[in-house]
Amino acid sequence: MKQKKLLAIIPARSGSKRIPGKNIKKFAGKPLIAYAIEQAKSVSMVDRVIVDTDSPEIAAIAREYGAQTPFLRPEYLAQDTSQGVDAILHLLNRLKQEEKYVPTHVMILQTTSPLREIEDIERSWKLIQDSNATTVLTVCPTHPRLYYLDKQQNIILVNGSESQSTNTQAWRPAYILNGCFVYIVKTAALLKEKKVITKRTKAVVCDKWRSVDLDNPEDWALSELLYKNKERIKERIKKI
Repeated sequence: MKQKKLLAIIPARSGSKRIPGKNIKKFAGKPLIAYAIEQAKSVSMVDRVIVDTDSPEIAAIAREYGAQTPFLRPEYLAQDTSQGVDAILHLLNRLKQEEKYVPTHVMILQTTSPLREIEDIERSWKLIQDSNATTVLTVCPTHPRLYYLDKQQNIILVNGSESQSTNTQAWRPAYILNGCFVYIVKTAALLKEKKVITKRTKAVVCDKWRSVDLDNPEDWALSELLYKNKERIKERIKKI
């Protein structure tokens, strides 16, 4: 049987506008990117940890924390409109062409999920091993009724009916992607479908309170408070 190789890729494009220098900005005392790198390196099933960035400065800091940065991402794949999957496919192609390295699985860890835990990764890896999934990703619970606003600010229910019970327990449970805590995808499926969310995608449910995605300063401030007090929060939740 072919030995499984799990490549951890940490995307870290420069040029964040809402939080300038986000990937290397100090979060609870050290660069944000350090948390994802240290976490990936501590997972036993991970074969390599690579930071995919267009920035020499980000690459240098990533190496300080033990990640590999064999190539810089080309500028055309580091624009606001660039698709993340294209950068991943480009990296995989270079690894194959220049190093003859082809992982069996790719794990994508976003730097913007500092409340991710090792258990989230381990549960995701177990599910992709024990099922027919070609992708396993993480989600968190959300309100089961989904509304849109049109251009006139009219509210529109897009699932179910307003005549249904207002008791949320009467609705089918709903989930959202939780800031891309974890994506694990089989390389063969990724290369064939050119998508991270492949046709056979399954999900691991994570805690809602940990599912903060650092997209703006408000997220950053809230996430730091949660991170610094996470053990107290866990204990408090158990007692409620």
